[in-house]
Amino acid sequence: MLVNFVVDQNTISYHFCATQLAFFLLFIVSELFILSAMSYDRYVTICNPLLYTVIMSQRVCHVLVAIPYLYCTFVSLLVTIKIFTLSFCGYNVISHFYCDCVPLISLLCSDTHDIEIIIMTFAAFDLISSLLFVLVSYLLIFIAILRMKSAEGRCKAFSTCGSHLTVVIVFYGTLIFMYVQPKSSHSFDTDKVASIFYTLVIPMLNPLIYSLRNKDVKYALRRKWNNLCNIFSLSFCKI
Repeated sequence: MLVNFVVDQNTISYHFCATQLAFFLLFIVSELFILSAMSYDRYVTICNPLLYTVIMSQRVCHVLVAIPYLYCTFVSLLVTIKIFTLSFCGYNVISHFYCDCVPLISLLCSDTHDIEIIIMTFAAFDLISSLLFVLVSYLLIFIAILRMKSAEGRCKAFSTCGSHLTVVIVFYGTLIFMYVQPKSSHSFDTDKVASIFYTLVIPMLNPLIYSLRNKDVKYALRRKWNNLCNIFSLSFCKI
């Protein structure tokens, strides 16, 4: 995609398009379940802090990462193979800035009923199951926070969940807006704008959102801000 921006030649080969779709599906679905695993981690941190090291052992962490990636690899390969074993029409212009399922299906000349059922089934299962897991985890967290008597404990709990909750709201909100809408109001142009958020904006903001909980990062940002204020005040005095 970056090469196409530079050379101004928006083309992609058949095999590269299949590869791009496979990796896109792998990472976008993995993001759903990794966020679910992170919500469980936040639940254990707040509701069972004394047993955290026992419950969230290295083995459990490895399982929580390995199982989603194995499952998502299977889903990614299944959908990609099913789409690219069907025949495309001659007008192979993808109405998107990357190879996604819906734009590719619109280019198929074969019967797309089976692949549409497969995509809808997996999409509904992945989105609903992961979102339900996140909602249950945060419901239990919210109940635990309400039972806390100290304001300091509540602030610390909110600080622990704040960065993850921000990513969850933006990520799931964009996906729900894009996929859970009436077919009559569905627009490819709207999908393009919405897809920018979960393919470019959110991954770009993730390091910033999660690093803001780090005390060293906060101190460095505060020191940089103070330096800028001092420079600005000195320049103003000279003027």
